[in-house]
Amino acid sequence: MTLPTDPAGNLAALIRCPSVTPIEGGALSTLETMLKPLGFSVERPVFSEDGTPDIENLYARRSGNGPHLMFAGHTDVVPVGDETSWTHPPFAAEIAKGEMFGRGAVDMKGGIACFIAAVARHLESKGGLKGSVSLLITGDEEGPAINGTTKLLEWAVAKGEKWDASIVGEPTNPDALGDMIKIGRRGSLSGSIIVNGRQGHAAYPQLADNPVRGLMTLVEALLHPVFDKGTKDFQPTNLEVTSIDVGNPATNVIPEKATATFNIRFNDTWTAETIQAEIHNRLDEAAKRKKYRAGKTTPVDYELVWRDRPSHVFLTRDERLIEALIGSVKAVIGRKPALSTSGGTSDARFIKDYCPVVEFGLVGKTMHMVDERVALADLETLTQIYQHFIEDWFEQGAS
Repeated sequence: MTLPTDPAGNLAALIRCPSVTPIEGGALSTLETMLKPLGFSVERPVFSEDGTPDIENLYARRSGNGPHLMFAGHTDVVPVGDETSWTHPPFAAEIAKGEMFGRGAVDMKGGIACFIAAVARHLESKGGLKGSVSLLITGDEEGPAINGTTKLLEWAVAKGEKWDASIVGEPTNPDALGDMIKIGRRGSLSGSIIVNGRQGHAAYPQLADNPVRGLMTLVEALLHPVFDKGTKDFQPTNLEVTSIDVGNPATNVIPEKATATFNIRFNDTWTAETIQAEIHNRLDEAAKRKKYRAGKTTPVDYELVWRDRPSHVFLTRDERLIEALIGSVKAVIGRKPALSTSGGTSDARFIKDYCPVVEFGLVGKTMHMVDERVALADLETLTQIYQHFIEDWFEQGAS
């Protein structure tokens, strides 16, 4: 029996599955084919919710006596964009100058391919594991993230699953393999401010109430002053206005409504609830100002609508998990990775409610780009790091 010990071969098979969210594309079937010869039981639950596409997911487990390690990731990928802009077909897994090209090469089929190869090599070398390993793989990470990891975790817990630690194989390294381990993430919130005005002729502003003026006042209050200066483990909280719209095609008409959409990434100075309260307070105070609304006696008439679910800030402090991963990186490539909470969100924000979680994978320079690609040398190196980590983490747990 041929075991999936070659990360490049594993990745090529996965890239050739066109699994653009929410399409499974054969990726989970390919994983199942790799995992069953390694002694994993494999289940593929499908989750649904009104207004969202059904999503197929995968949960695989190889059971043993000892601690339980979860590897988490996703096989869904973002669209390829203009396929003619690619120098190699996005689902062909072609190799050129020591790199494999394809959508998902680094985000994050490459990480999955390496972890499976690492487990296969460990089993080939040691014959078994001093505990249990599971793979929790979703097809909805790049999409709404509703029928994926959150429901897969709940489903697994309902079956009696418990984990002692987790690695998410996202591409955490900015420039070179071994740069960075993510040990937490900032929280994230999105919202829209809708200002109600009074439509009128641009030549007769005294008869109207321009909502753009009110919106300018409110947006200014969200941008100044800064929310904080950062903390020991996190960057400063940052709010970005991502859209301003009045839906007005006419140049001589004062619009009736104006809307601004924003996203805020907040650190551990705040919770989702306290940052929401701070934004409400800022807007209420700003609504009374007349900087841009001379002559108006009433406050700005606005609504604040929170969009989607908040992502909560978290920081992992599990020394055994973090030190084992740092030690594995140092043992394989001789570098000590930085510990970071930078960047956006990932499915680690869901996993942190069930067990300690860190993120470590490939170099993310080309993720979501045309000609996404990975160095074959990096696939081999990451496999060796994962293999070293598996052995070291289970040894510590058994001692």
